[in-house]
Amino acid sequence: MLRKHMHEENRRAWNVATDAHNSHKADQAAFFRSGGSTLYPDEIELLGDLHGKSLVHLQCNAGQDTLSIVRLGASVTGVDISDTAIAFARQLSTDSGIPATFIRSDVYDWFEQAIQSGETYDVVFSSYGAICWLSDIAAWAKGVASVLKSGGKVVVLDFHPYAMIFDWDWKPANSYFKGAQGEHFANGVGDYVAMAGQASTPSGYVEGVQNFVNPHPGHEFNWSISELITALIQAGLALKVFKEYPYFNGAKLFNDMREREGNRFYPPETMPSLPLMYGIVAG
Repeated sequence: MLRKHMHEENRRAWNVATDAHNSHKADQAAFFRSGGSTLYPDEIELLGDLHGKSLVHLQCNAGQDTLSIVRLGASVTGVDISDTAIAFARQLSTDSGIPATFIRSDVYDWFEQAIQSGETYDVVFSSYGAICWLSDIAAWAKGVASVLKSGGKVVVLDFHPYAMIFDWDWKPANSYFKGAQGEHFANGVGDYVAMAGQASTPSGYVEGVQNFVNPHPGHEFNWSISELITALIQAGLALKVFKEYPYFNGAKLFNDMREREGNRFYPPETMPSLPLMYGIVAG
């Protein structure tokens, strides 16, 4: 069941959070003009050869990864609900000289418009903290299947929902099986860029906004892996790849995480290895 009123509250929360996040990032246009990329090896591996292919990046945020994907040879469209994020992405595209199309829309509304206009893509991509903002995972999967070309694929690389059972200090605090019910917060998206520091700012870290507290509420839906895979299968897609990773890329989401090579964060040494991200390819 779609909960559009919650999407709108999330949109307002993301609008202010995006400004806070980008305040920590040094000249991003210069970074891209000099050949920089914000992608990690994991998503590049899952995406595969993109030369000459069309790709839509759902919930693309402020467009940094979207523009990096253009460099892999694809024709790319980015979609995001945040007005601030899309405005920034469009400006970054212009300033960096990397062409991409950016559309401000609730992803579910965009699916309807794309279906009506007959838009299809070789690849649908979703990454890094996107799935948890979807209030209806089945409707999302059907939308993905409807905009895929014959022989196309969906690629998802995201934070593992199992990791989200923990609080900041690694104590089990949240139910794993609570996707449809959701989690609701008085203060929405936080400043995860500041939390990770230089690991999340390849263009260079700037102090920027300090002690950010989001004035808008937020709503997250921590769909389990089985719910996501089932939704994709029931939408008519075949699972081709499922991977799990013992680290976060560029995100320090819990206390005492150990930063290692490649801007990857692992649990404290006192904890066992855990699935912190997952990757899916289906088509």
